[in-house]
Amino acid sequence: MSAGLLAVNPAAQALGPADPPDPKKQQQEIDKQIQASKADLEESYDTLQASVTAYDQASSKLTRVQNRYATVQGELAAAKAADVVAAKRLVAAEQALAAAKAEVVEGEQAIQKTRQLAGEAVRSTYQQQNNLASLSFVLRGENSSDLATGFQVRRNVFTTQGKALNKLNDAQAQLANRQVKVAAAEKAVAAERAEAARTVQRVGRLTQAVAAQKAEVAQMAQEKLRLFHVAANNRAKELNEYYKLVNERNRVTRILIARAAAEKAAAARRRALAEAAEKAKAQREKRKPRPVPPDPGADGDLIMPVNTYITSPFGMRFHPILRYWKLHDGTDFGGGCGTPIRAAAGGVVTDRYYNGGYGNRVFISHGVVKGSALVTVYNHLSSYSSYVGQRVRKGDVIGYVGTTGYSTGCHLHFMVYQDGRVVNPMRWL
Repeated sequence: MSAGLLAVNPAAQALGPADPPDPKKQQQEIDKQIQASKADLEESYDTLQASVTAYDQASSKLTRVQNRYATVQGELAAAKAADVVAAKRLVAAEQALAAAKAEVVEGEQAIQKTRQLAGEAVRSTYQQQNNLASLSFVLRGENSSDLATGFQVRRNVFTTQGKALNKLNDAQAQLANRQVKVAAAEKAVAAERAEAARTVQRVGRLTQAVAAQKAEVAQMAQEKLRLFHVAANNRAKELNEYYKLVNERNRVTRILIARAAAEKAAAARRRALAEAAEKAKAQREKRKPRPVPPDPGADGDLIMPVNTYITSPFGMRFHPILRYWKLHDGTDFGGGCGTPIRAAAGGVVTDRYYNGGYGNRVFISHGVVKGSALVTVYNHLSSYSSYVGQRVRKGDVIGYVGTTGYSTGCHLHFMVYQDGRVVNPMRWL
């Protein structure tokens, strides 16, 4: 089969040189295999992984920012409530101060009035009960009667004066108390004003913080939306690559099944002809027919295509982003780009072409080995060193490690087809 058969339009190469024995049944088996694997992605979803990780991180950050925003909103609401309380307390304190000051003014006015009344009372008492002449006479003490009268006058004057002084003292004491209340009220007002000022400042700071948090929430929401679209686009790209790989493997499987059937039929025909020839020769030589050796093919087991380490084995694996199982349909070998790739066994290079998923590919048919038609495939090559139709020996360099196609780094994706179906390469290595 030439390179054109696998490399051209899939619709034009659904069949190889010979039809499978039962195409419908084999197609059903292929569909069952694809359904069982659910995906056939290469290990190149690092971009998708990064975008989904970025989206998850943005979601977590948005949640944290929203929580901080809610906390600051709560603090702002509490500060505003405290501001209302502080304002009310300040009003009450200012009212109490105004009342205390009014009481002081009232007390001062009462003292002034008391002083005036006291003076008037003393003068009135003195003038009503005495005159200057009698007072002078009393003071001179010319007789006992006059002296007694003088003492009575003095007593009345002093009594009236004492009452006035007592009232004045009481008024002054009340004024002092009121002045103390004013001082206390002034101190309370100052404290309430300071507290109100601090509350206003706190409300201002929290208002700015709420605005900043709100802006950050809006920004993070936009970033989360952007990253969501990025992740969605990458997921769509990944799914598109999946469908391409499924279609490619489906196509190649059908072709290789047909080719395997043709190769095994041809080998059977050659063996039948060889056995007939040996039987005829034995009859001519009058002896028993000798066993016919098997059709020449690869010499059994395969060798490692590169002398490196395995980075990813064959088998089913769970896709962490797309959330389903996929079949990794080969064995990956690590190695820097340019590392020589050797033929795992002797055979003929049947196909060489580029595919968007597998990159540069080389197919080598090893004929019928241990009863099975065996084909090895080498993927993601950086360059070729073999050509279609070339017969190669085990160990010959057929290309070099690369990262072409849907690949994240330099490696060899090595596949083995047994009778047209992909199998674990380690069965043959």
